[in-house]
Amino acid sequence: MAIEVFNRYENKYLLDHAAYQKLYNDLLEYMEPDDYNKQHEFYSITNLYYDTAHDSLIRSSLAKPKYKEKLRLRAYGVPDQDTKVYLEIKKKVFGLVNKRRTSLKLQEAYDFVATGVEPEYREYMNKQVIEEIKYFLSRYDLMPKVYLSYERKALFCKNNRDLRITFDTNIRSRRYDLKLEHGTHGEYLMPQGQWLMEVKAEKTIPVWLAKMLSEHRMYRTSFSKYGNEYKQMLKASKIEKESALYA
Repeated sequence: MAIEVFNRYENKYLLDHAAYQKLYNDLLEYMEPDDYNKQHEFYSITNLYYDTAHDSLIRSSLAKPKYKEKLRLRAYGVPDQDTKVYLEIKKKVFGLVNKRRTSLKLQEAYDFVATGVEPEYREYMNKQVIEEIKYFLSRYDLMPKVYLSYERKALFCKNNRDLRITFDTNIRSRRYDLKLEHGTHGEYLMPQGQWLMEVKAEKTIPVWLAKMLSEHRMYRTSFSKYGNEYKQMLKASKIEKESALYA
């Protein structure tokens, strides 16, 4: 069974393709691709983010509070109605990320968020997380707002499975056609060839990794896929309004 509860620290870095290749090759001395990446170069992750009509969750998150939370629906690849997907609450408290998720079939997940009525329990569901999501839905009037997809390569430390590093590229987004089953089309969120690296660890990172990041001149950055999409949307909307004024 896939892990459904995570508590870890996540640090993010932006890399161009040359920097990614050099670092990735060096990491292979200590880390290995996850089981899927041993057979495929990438795997595709598709997400649907939920928010209020006035984008309360993402606006609160961008204000960098000590506590923030969001709800998203995640699939691996492009799902159909009967595909198992993950509905998850992601929280961040003083830098510690807590993620709680449950498996659902795609249509079950859509219906749960739309109505707030929990699905009939099946053995593939996490009953406790279902209850937590139900409470979350009672606090916010949510709707699908943003689709995000990307290709991922993931590494695990050979002697410590609590340390994981992921590389995401070809990040695409859209605010229309908000169905996971409709494919990965959308606008690019970053220039092609750029990578987002995330270092995920339950505790502090090992000395060898800290040294390697320093040698490669990797510096932490603040980068939220949903947050950056929202900021780009606001910028595009402002430009559109200004253009209309002078048309």
